[in-house]
Amino acid sequence: MGTIRLVLGDQLSETLSALDDGDPGSDVIVMAEVQDEATYVKHHKKKIAFLFAAMRHHAKALEETGWTVQYFKITDDDGPASIEEACKRVIESSGFDRLIITKPGEFRLLSQMQSWSETLNVSVELREDTRFIASLDDFADWAKGRKQLRMEYFYRDMRKSTGILVNSDAEPEGGEWNYDQANRKSLPKSKLTPERFLPEPDATTRAAIDDVEACFSDHFGDSDPFFFATTKNGAEDCFDHFINDILPGFGDYQDAMAKDEPWMWHSLISMYLNCGLLDPLDVCRRAERSYENGKAPINAVEGFIRQVLGWREYVRGLYWLKMPDYKETNALDADRPLPEFYWTGETDMMCMAQAIGQTKKYAYAHHIQRLMVTGNFALLAGISPEEINDWYLSVYADAYEWVELPNTHGMAIYADGGVMASKPYAASGSYINKMSDYCSGCSYDVKQKMGEGACPFNLLYWDFIARNEGKLRNNPRMGLIYGNLDKRDPDDIAQIREEAASFLNELN
Repeated sequence: MGTIRLVLGDQLSETLSALDDGDPGSDVIVMAEVQDEATYVKHHKKKIAFLFAAMRHHAKALEETGWTVQYFKITDDDGPASIEEACKRVIESSGFDRLIITKPGEFRLLSQMQSWSETLNVSVELREDTRFIASLDDFADWAKGRKQLRMEYFYRDMRKSTGILVNSDAEPEGGEWNYDQANRKSLPKSKLTPERFLPEPDATTRAAIDDVEACFSDHFGDSDPFFFATTKNGAEDCFDHFINDILPGFGDYQDAMAKDEPWMWHSLISMYLNCGLLDPLDVCRRAERSYENGKAPINAVEGFIRQVLGWREYVRGLYWLKMPDYKETNALDADRPLPEFYWTGETDMMCMAQAIGQTKKYAYAHHIQRLMVTGNFALLAGISPEEINDWYLSVYADAYEWVELPNTHGMAIYADGGVMASKPYAASGSYINKMSDYCSGCSYDVKQKMGEGACPFNLLYWDFIARNEGKLRNNPRMGLIYGNLDKRDPDDIAQIREEAASFLNELN
């Protein structure tokens, strides 16, 4: 008797453990576009369309290699509402009594699947996802006995274990493990951003976009313009363009932001990595070759590799090590509702309008926009972790909880109390002014600390520091900041806090 093998929407890889030892002649692959997965948070329309189109292309590719694929489209009459229901229908129609699954990337879904053998009355085998560079056991072994789980040390061990950007003595290429200090240049007015290769949607992709507009018209975001590749070959073309034409400038300006410039020098491949169209170890090796061949400088190549080999692997390991309790932490007791402008982009704060407007249009923003603009505002304003976590999960095409939650919960809003970051990534308007041109056209004055027209980030920064003094003053990395607070005129701080409270009260 054959076996049913499930392929999820973020498992579109040629090498998926669920398909290992499979028999295309007798086994059946199940793939399903379902309401439950599209709506447990109201995902960006462009994200749903991207995944549906990529799934349809992947199903066709599997069929061309001999597999039988039972594919359910979102527009099917009486289609299944959940992945479990899709599997149940194929089990009932086929009579097969064995289901093999590669473990999903979200704790929510894994918890459901662990009961499927009982609810579906078949043998269910949950296999490890082997498409990452470090296994979950590898990460757990690395974390064991450590008081602090800092990414930098995990990243160095990953460099050594893979041999990427290390010499024969296991020392870092160029003499440094981390070139982050060289990667913080703001964009000069005279510097032009590079032209990008943005694929046009094919017929399969356009049909998926139309289906999403018909079924999820009330979801956040714009379906067009659509520029994601939806096949493995298309994703490879996008990465080749980055390696050949963009990577050399990535290091210098990876933290820079500019008006109406969504792409800058970023790779635009996170959505392909996270759904399985690109392989993380392969992209790191190819970036390394660019350095070895003299086509890209060390700071650019190391910065890119750190994001994939370091951050991406680290946050996945941390997520599975700490869940489910991790999601419930709220170290700073933040409880303010998410402001409506996170969904509309309608705000007088230029930086927020730019980051959110771009997110609405493209389902994309780069890491500094997410961390130091929308994330920084949520931290300073004390927005509820649950609400801001759900927002980040909803609005980005590359967002899955394993990668979104640690980056938001731990890095952006410090809700985990320092599991990830040694201190909150809190910043006033001066940081945004340094790294962007947003402030030049803003209704607020970034140089004004308080009073009418003062930048809200300036008010909220000092309000945040004062409000959380009991929780943060003893943090060794916050000593200088609290020293500066102590030097401020108490009347000024009182006025700043009063103005911050007034601003926050008007948000909703």
